[in-house]
Order: sequence, then C-alpha cells, then structure tokens
Amino acid sequence: MTPTETGTRPRVAGERELEILEATLAVLDEVGYDLLTMDAVASRAKASKATLYRRWKGKPELVVAAIMAHKGEAVVPDTGTLRGDLLAAYCGSGGLNDPIAQTVLTAVVTAMGRDPEFAEVYRRDFIAPKVATSRAIYERARERGEVHPDVDLSILAPSLAGIVLHRAFLLGDAVTPELVGRVLDEVILPAALRGPAPSAPDR
Repeated sequence: MTPTETGTRPRVAGERELEILEATLAVLDEVGYDLLTMDAVASRAKASKATLYRRWKGKPELVVAAIMAHKGEAVVPDTGTLRGDLLAAYCGSGGLNDPIAQTVLTAVVTAMGRDPEFAEVYRRDFIAPKVATSRAIYERARERGEVHPDVDLSILAPSLAGIVLHRAFLLGDAVTPELVGRVLDEVILPAALRGPAPSAPDR
C-alpha cells in the first residue's frame, strides 16, 4: 500500500532533515521570521517546497523545529547542585550564551508579537519542554534542601533567563557563563534558600 493510499506522507528524515533545518536557521538569521519563506528555505537547502510541506505543516512548525534541533534534546542536567545544574542547562550549545540562539531569539520575540499561530506553536513545542526541564531542576534541588519549601517555583524558575536576557537585549551585556554565574550567586540562589518574605500586615 502506498503512502497516498494510507493517508500518510513520506517522511523527510536523517541528514536531509538536518540540512533543511540548518538552512532554516540560516535564513532566519539573515532576514528574520517575517521575511522568511518556505521558498527561501527550499532554495537554501536545495530542496523542493513540496519536500518541506511533506514534513512540516507550514512556516511556524518548520522554524520551531529548526530552533529545537539547534537546542538539542531536552535533558535535565544532574551535577549534584542547583548551581551546577542551572549552569549546565543555560550555557553551552543552544544556551543563553550561544550566539546563534541569541540571534534566533531576537527574531522569535518579534515573531511572537506579530504571528499568533507561530506564538502558539513556539510556546507548545519549545517553551513548554524548557519549563518542564527547569521545574525538574528546581524540584530536585528542593529535595536536596537547596530550595526553601515555600518558594513559588513558577516565579523563581523563569527568573534566571529573564534577568540574563534583560541584560543582553536591553543593556547590551555579552551573555557569558560568568554573567550567568553572577546572576545565580547574587540573585537566584539566595532567593531559592531564603524563601518568600512575610506578608505585611493589613492596615
């Protein structure tokens, strides 16, 4: 029975898929999300547009797949400490200090504000697994006694990326492991151990 008869489509896989995803990132880096087209990616990858559509529904899915491929499989680091786990998770290939990741993020932030479909796919396929990984790191640290039992992880867990990206995009700082380490030592780790401040009495 042929793929058409079964209602499925041939799958682009292996090295060919990786080549297309790398071409997607290259085009995204050059022109941004708004000007990226399936035709441009197909031309860069020396593939037909039909080949792209056999694997990805459209531009949002293709771009998110390319970003995810560059980032690599979501793995929860296990160095034995919260500081070590967060450094491992946020630095290195695809991390906050990865130049390609920073360029891509600039395009992504713009795209999310203009394209609700892309924003939905990006949050579902890329952000959600990262949130789960971060949560797992903090939960394990809490079991080791490195995080106060009453800390709200929904607030604390995204704080490292928020502070570092603020310094990168608004203040122009270079994102380095040293910067990430300083934010950890001066903000994140103290907040994790201290716990929430007591509520002020009503007046």
